Amino acid sequence: MAVPALRRSMLAAVLVALLPLLAATPAAAQSTPAATPAADRPTPAATPAADRPTPVAAAAAARSTSGAAGTARPGAPATATSGQGAVQPDAAGSVSVYGAWHCSDDACLWGTVRDMTQFDANNHWLIDRGDGRPSVNLVVLSFVNPLRLLNQTTDAQTAGGVPVGMDQAVVDYFTSHGVRVMLSIGGITYVDDWNTALATNGAQLGRNAAAVARRLGVGIEIDYEESSNPNLTGLQAFVDAYRAAVPYDASGADPAARLTIDLAAGDRWLIGLTRKATADWLRTDTPVLDYANAMVPSRQPSTGTAESNWTEHLVGKATYSPPIPPLAPAKFTGSLYIAEGSKVRPECTDFADSLQSSTGDFVRNAAPQGAGASTGMLGYMFWAAERPSTRGVTTDPPNTCEGGVGAGATAYSVPVPMPALRQD
Repeated sequence: MAVPALRRSMLAAVLVALLPLLAATPAAAQSTPAATPAADRPTPAATPAADRPTPVAAAAAARSTSGAAGTARPGAPATATSGQGAVQPDAAGSVSVYGAWHCSDDACLWGTVRDMTQFDANNHWLIDRGDGRPSVNLVVLSFVNPLRLLNQTTDAQTAGGVPVGMDQAVVDYFTSHGVRVMLSIGGITYVDDWNTALATNGAQLGRNAAAVARRLGVGIEIDYEESSNPNLTGLQAFVDAYRAAVPYDASGADPAARLTIDLAAGDRWLIGLTRKATADWLRTDTPVLDYANAMVPSRQPSTGTAESNWTEHLVGKATYSPPIPPLAPAKFTGSLYIAEGSKVRPECTDFADSLQSSTGDFVRNAAPQGAGASTGMLGYMFWAAERPSTRGVTTDPPNTCEGGVGAGATAYSVPVPMPALRQD
């Protein structure tokens, strides 16, 4: 419909009068995340357990709202479309890997199929820090026995070489909330079985691991803690066979392509393994493994001790014969306890008093010391969720870790899902 000339002139006069008012709107009045005072932000305690959806209800809700990629799910961040898919690459100085090893309720055996309602009651903090966002972007199910995996053993606690508790339901519980999942092969309990499996057929073990990763949609972590005389020839055969089946994927889009290794807290233990991994598999120019985890030491370190241990990886050991070369900051994480001994740790419950808080500047600003180009370690790993030992504290209610691990995820703006990782 045409507007008469008089009306057009009146409208123009009104717009001219309003323009100064619109320009005078102060920037502080605009809504930004920083404008929300800390006291008003949701806290873990704000979500009562009785209000949490059961896994069955959450899955049904997710199915009812699923469709095009990027559709938000109840209780999940709107940006999380998959726990395994990559988003934009991480930036130097960002905390990109922020994960927890998980020991189930039987001290890392995973020897029974979990009731998922009970599993959610014990582990809800991992997928909800209190505001619907996960506390972590990675969970590593620990441990798979390497000899049983080689032999594809099936018994009361194992199916095709994998503990029966590490099933698709547990994997989907995390990935449906944007959390990446990996399986850890080994641990200190299974050192002898690693040695036997590698001596028998390291390549077949690698092929079996790759097949499990493909079947479950997970990555694989190598936890081979042989300190005296590791079978590096057999382990090279494992890595070669795995990479033949699942090539390296810098984008992070293929969950099975994520292959990592655990090293000691510093360079003075697992020396042979550390030298081999740093020199041959964790290079930035010809990467084979995605990254390493500098494991926890025998007890929770101080801030200074943790940073000193991690510096050993950055600098290497030039005086060793043969030497250990420097490791790029973008090729490893540092690890801390969240459940250790009889005390509930601040790393679990109180971020302000935690080591992930006091070491944060170091982790985000660690500079290359002869390897790599970008600044900052990849992030943190936490030992361990639920029940890591038959004695001592757990992360079950009331000792859940929203206030420590979850609050750290908020403080460091940890991305969920995990981004494509820096390669330099």
